[in-house]
Amino acid sequence: MYDTSLIEEILERPDAALQFQFFQQAMEDERVRRKAFYEWVTEGMKAEFINGEIIIHSPVKKRHWATNDLLSSLLSFYVRINKLGKIGTEKVMIALSRNDYEPDLVFFSEEKVKTFTDDQFLFPAPDFVVEILSPSTANHDRTTKKEDYALHGIKEYWIIDPKKEEIEQYLLPEGTSSYKEPALFKCGEVIESTVITGFKMDVAAIFDEAANTKAMQSFLEH
Repeated sequence: MYDTSLIEEILERPDAALQFQFFQQAMEDERVRRKAFYEWVTEGMKAEFINGEIIIHSPVKKRHWATNDLLSSLLSFYVRINKLGKIGTEKVMIALSRNDYEPDLVFFSEEKVKTFTDDQFLFPAPDFVVEILSPSTANHDRTTKKEDYALHGIKEYWIIDPKKEEIEQYLLPEGTSSYKEPALFKCGEVIESTVITGFKMDVAAIFDEAANTKAMQSFLEH
């Protein structure tokens, strides 16, 4: 499951024990910074703790929040009427083994939601995550986050490009720790979630209000 080549490389060195001590100290320093991050971050800011560094996000452009609004309204409605769990947007912080993220959208199954408390502010790995690309976040969304989400068993990951009006769908095969090559969906094509049972939509529904309304109506008819 994990790449052991780096460990094997270090074990070949005569100073392996010193390297291990240095690593332990580095991780302890990071743990202290992470604790300070929890005490510093507030509800009014969008910030993440990634590989030991605090990343503060700038305000998003209209196309970003408009896309998130249309998608979250669809998913929230569908998940609620089918009693599948809960959708969270923007300020839901998920705490993974090393990093803390605030994805644009997350889905937690009903089973997980039942374990949450009203005052909880750090949450475990969700079942489904969406990140909407912006110039400042695209690199992390496609590299660190994608790898971390897969390592922590997040079964489905969508990367949305609001400028190109496309969705990349990443799926995690059972028993693996890395996503398959993504499937790409454009407006006029139907994307179907493998995690949120029965949820499918025309990609246009998250970029066009009329298409969004049509998709919402289809949920009521079925």
